[in-house]
Amino acid sequence: MGLVRQADAPLRGLNTFGIDARARLLWRLESLDDLPQLCEVLRDDAGKGHPQPPLILGGGSNLLIADDPQQPIVQMALRGLRIAQDDGNTVIVEAAAGEAWDPLVRWTLSQGLAGLENLALIPGTVGAAPIQNIGAYGVELRNHFESLDTVNLEDGTFRSFDATDCAFGYRDSVFKRADAAGRLVTAVRLRLSRVADLKLDYGEIRTELAESHITAPTPTDVADAVSRIRRRKLPDPAVIGNAGSFFKNPQIDAGQATALAAREPGLPCWPSGDQVKVSAAWMIERCGFKGMRVGDAGVHARHALVLVNHGHARGNEILALASRIRDAVATRFGIRLEAEPMVVGAPQL
Repeated sequence: MGLVRQADAPLRGLNTFGIDARARLLWRLESLDDLPQLCEVLRDDAGKGHPQPPLILGGGSNLLIADDPQQPIVQMALRGLRIAQDDGNTVIVEAAAGEAWDPLVRWTLSQGLAGLENLALIPGTVGAAPIQNIGAYGVELRNHFESLDTVNLEDGTFRSFDATDCAFGYRDSVFKRADAAGRLVTAVRLRLSRVADLKLDYGEIRTELAESHITAPTPTDVADAVSRIRRRKLPDPAVIGNAGSFFKNPQIDAGQATALAAREPGLPCWPSGDQVKVSAAWMIERCGFKGMRVGDAGVHARHALVLVNHGHARGNEILALASRIRDAVATRFGIRLEAEPMVVGAPQL
């Protein structure tokens, strides 16, 4: 296969926002055998006056490119799925970081394994899933995480991480820290079960199953229901550019939540550990942004949490709209929203 190099690489097809940007240099990694060469060429590039750590690119589904990236880009294209350990009811599945997430979910279901069904249809790659600690409908990746493997692209050293090492939080992990830049996830292992423990009480899952006349759901039934809900609520990036939910739902203390709900009747909120999570979409809509369009940058008409590219928006135009939203919510509700996607070419929101 070999290591694939491309200079002045177009990125429009490599990010779900559809931002028309270009990379100075892009490397596509298709085999672990090519890692020593990749580390060598990246060190050589840094020695030529480009000291920034490389940007690791998976499916580009959690990314906003505000300006042409100057650091080299490593596109993760490692493939492979296998059952690494089978203890009867408990099974460890290992997936290469370049595998797409939703096909992995469907593969585990086809093997009779439960646990990932609530995470169906989430875009992106396996390697990005623990970095973001992806979650949906009452389940997070960390609930089924076993371990992952990484390589430090600066010196080529390998290291495995368990759940404690990953320091998972709400849409967060140690890999979002600055000192983790240049560490490439190569494989992820997940702990699944042949005995289903279905999580049906979050969102519309029970209603969706009932409308399909399913009274004894299987994990596959739940995955299908979640997929239908997601397709109704979230726009398809193949139709209109987006990165899914752009802002995290804020977590605040109970006292602040009580006072805010009294002042803003109807504010959706729900317990989250020792804090309370409040709906970012509801607050954005109350500030008048739902369906707003500024040039080709906009907010989706059916979901206020989704920022969209109507065709030819630049990344900095999407970012400017996101900043307006964040400032308006802070002014009205006293809460500063935090962006989910990584921003490249500009400071993080």
